[in-house]
This record gives sequence, structure tokens and C-alpha cells, in this order.
Amino acid sequence: MQELKPIKEGKVREIYDNGDSLIMVATDRISCFDVILNNTVTKKGTVLTQMSKFWFDMTEDIIPNHMISVDVNDMPEFFRQPRFTGNSMMCKKLCMMPLECIVRGYITGSGWASYKENGTVCGIKLPEGLKESDKLPEPIYTPSTKAELGDHDENISYEQSIDHLEKYFPGKGKEYAEKLRDATIALYKKCADYALTKGIIIADTKFEFGLDENDNLVIGDEMLTPDSSRFWPADGYEPGHAQPSFDKQFARDWLKSHEGHNWTLPQDVVDKTISIYLEGYKKLTGKDL
Repeated sequence: MQELKPIKEGKVREIYDNGDSLIMVATDRISCFDVILNNTVTKKGTVLTQMSKFWFDMTEDIIPNHMISVDVNDMPEFFRQPRFTGNSMMCKKLCMMPLECIVRGYITGSGWASYKENGTVCGIKLPEGLKESDKLPEPIYTPSTKAELGDHDENISYEQSIDHLEKYFPGKGKEYAEKLRDATIALYKKCADYALTKGIIIADTKFEFGLDENDNLVIGDEMLTPDSSRFWPADGYEPGHAQPSFDKQFARDWLKSHEGHNWTLPQDVVDKTISIYLEGYKKLTGKDL
């Protein structure tokens, strides 16, 4: 069996070239604050891949996606080994857009920090008197540029996103900026409404899009996973402070409150992180992994 090497390794994902498609493998690595931790979180990669599949299937009526199959039997023989089962997705090749398309339905994180400073998030003026974790009157679209590995993404305004896209797609910046914004908000609204019926608030998330061979906009990468979104339990939701969440916030909080951690989590924090991911998956999909 031919040993294959990834053509690209991200903080969490490995991407393999499969001729006219790609195979994206979500590893069990975990990154916090743009650093890959020394621990792995068992089954995390499978949660990310299967959750993306769940949302891709649900939103095909809004926009096509890049997923071809999550069945390793549809992939080259190399992928038919236990470490790839469940966490691998064969995808269409896309020309990826140079933006992270972020949508916020609630005010939290860097958005809350910015609002406290000057009442705006990414140049968007928000109503006065909002509390931390408040629901926004309407979801807001706050794109950012994609940084190289090791750098931080940069939040930009919608107007700046037009100029940024224009550099890559001359004459098409405004058209693509509009399409990205509209698709991002439409996807978020449909999925956030659904999640609420399952007891989960999607506070914010990021999408990545690309163009297929016919220049159609297609959603790529991952979708509405605990790595790309903030999921809060709806039953204890209470604005005025940070919320507990079904994502890696638990690991982040532990790192923030412990000095000298050397980017290593204790096993009980790893176990708790795994259980949070699995619980979020079960709540949203109605299935055990």
C-alpha cells in the first residue's frame, strides 16, 4: 500500500491530494490561541467531520458544498485504516476565497471587547446598552483576512472586504463580497434556528467559501463545528456574563487561569473537553457518535 503524505497541514487538519479531489482529515489535535497543544483529544476529529457532514446535508438548498463522501471505502486504499475512519472527507477542489466569513448573532469574545471600547464591532455601530452575551437585533457579518499559519487573522469591515476581494478577482470584488455576506447570513439563520430547537445557541461561527470550475460559490472547509463556532446551552442562557459552551472554551479557560502550563492540559481537562464535544454532537444531530 502506497504511503501518502499530506500536501498541506493546518493546526488541526491534514489535506491530501487525490487527483481531481482532496481528502481532508480532521486530526485529534487541539489548538488554542493559535497554538497546537501537546495533548490530543480522542474522537475530536470524527466529531468535526461528522458534524460538518450533518450541516452540509442540511444546507444544500441554500448553497452547494464541497463534500463528496465521508466513507473511506470511496477513497484510495491508504485511507482504509482505522486512523482515517470517520474523520476523513473527500471533497471537490475549489479556488478558495481569501476571507474568513464570520457571522455573529450574539455579542461575545473579541466582539464584546470591541463594543465595550467604542460601541462597534468591525466598524458596525451597535445599539447602546448591550450586555455581554446579549442576542443582537440581527446577525452581523464581520469578515476577516486569512493569516498565514502562525499569524493572526485580521478583522476588516465589509467595505474593506470588497477591496480585498478586488485584489484577487479584479472587477468582481463587490459581487463576491455581496454573495459571501448573503450566503453567510442565510446559512447562519437557518442553522441557528434549527440548533435552538435542540437546546443549543450558536453565538457565532465562521465559514469558508470557494469557487468551483464554473465559478459558482461553494461552501468548503468545515461547517458549524465546535472548532469554528461558539455553541452555548440554551437552557442556562443568561446575558451579562460569559456562557458555558460546547466547544474548546473549557480548554482555553483552563490555559488562561494556569501559568506555566507549557501548552499541556491535564488529563481530566482533556476528558472533559472530549465529553463536551460528544454532548454537543449528540444534542445537535440526535445521534451518538
